[in-house]
Amino acid sequence: MKKLDAYEDEILSAYEKGKLKSASPSKAELAKFKAAASATFLKEKRINIRLSTPDLMDIQARALEEGMPYQTLIASVLHKFVSGRLVEPSSSLTSRSSGTRQKRRAP
Repeated sequence: MKKLDAYEDEILSAYEKGKLKSASPSKAELAKFKAAASATFLKEKRINIRLSTPDLMDIQARALEEGMPYQTLIASVLHKFVSGRLVEPSSSLTSRSSGTRQKRRAP
């Protein structure tokens, strides 16, 4: 388990002391959350892709760091990319593919 930062530790402490209270969302908020969840997790298409072995190994290692299956991580990254929200911090692991070859760029 990852070490908690100060903010997370504060939340955990408040929870353990019983200081947190459950809040009920409005009907409009609940409908908005349900629609977002349905759109995010609706998986109706299957695709096949080919990846280099080092890239797949890096993806699997990152997924292990995040505690999720690697296919779920790939789907999440793609979703974030197409929705314009892809902001990914660098991994604590060293990428095997980045140091050994240059990525091709379009002319």
